[in-house]
Amino acid sequence: MSQFPGIASPLRESFVSTNGVSLHVVEAGPADGSPVILLHGFPEFWYGWRRQIDPLAAAGFRVVVPDQRGYNTSDKPRGVAAYNIDLLAADVIGLIDHLGVERAAVVGHDWGAAVIWWAAMRHPARIERAAVLNVPHPVVMRRELKRNFSQLRKSWYMFFFQLPRLPEWLLERKRCQPLVDSLAKTSRPGTFTPDELEHYRAAFLQPGAVTAMLNWYRAMIRTQTAKIESVRIRVPMLMLWGARDRFIGRELAQPSLELCDEGRLEFFEQATHWVQHEEAAGINAQLLQFLQAPSPLPAHAS
Repeated sequence: MSQFPGIASPLRESFVSTNGVSLHVVEAGPADGSPVILLHGFPEFWYGWRRQIDPLAAAGFRVVVPDQRGYNTSDKPRGVAAYNIDLLAADVIGLIDHLGVERAAVVGHDWGAAVIWWAAMRHPARIERAAVLNVPHPVVMRRELKRNFSQLRKSWYMFFFQLPRLPEWLLERKRCQPLVDSLAKTSRPGTFTPDELEHYRAAFLQPGAVTAMLNWYRAMIRTQTAKIESVRIRVPMLMLWGARDRFIGRELAQPSLELCDEGRLEFFEQATHWVQHEEAAGINAQLLQFLQAPSPLPAHAS
């Protein structure tokens, strides 16, 4: 793991069997620490949390960072149905089982946040507390895609990804440069170094990765999910949001908070969608306050 710059903590690498797939997992911090699972989004991989791993490990947490199914060197099951969000949430529950604990704290960005919202609804007893970055509650997202033209325009790529084979062909013939650009050109200048972007490209070029990554979006539209008893979020929730996100409007944040029994929302006004990279110090401070609090949220939480 020493080939990955920006991480000082000793890293432990393994493959964990969960829910019928093998996930590549990187860990840091004491093995007997309270576990915190960090879930990346599209088109990142575990390395997307490189600026959070050291502070969390130094605070005594067992930091567990998987490549989610379909990404980097984790398994890439064939077919769109293999990326139904019920299965994605079950992967996380299986990872918690592997850690030998009843509940764990979870932190997610982008699709990782979407998985956390779903896991919090489907498996609230297994989630100790949750933090999500720049993705709204799925009920809010579905509603806004139907009625909010601004959000629909920002989400154009989701519908392009529904096309068979063409998106893969365009990405692979350019060695995934459009995915590299999706990081470099929608973030603040200098957020990702050229060396870091080449690590991302190597993950994108893993055999079968492009199709598997796109299948997350295809499954969102094409597959049915299990019936949810309640869409309210019962577990303590922290929402952290880069206000200059080009993909998801900030107006989706407050309605999501209103679906949480115990939640808090913090905007980072100068940050984009890639808030954990651009505002690492502020994000890390918020996460540590939230994760270390005896009561997960301060008394003023709304």
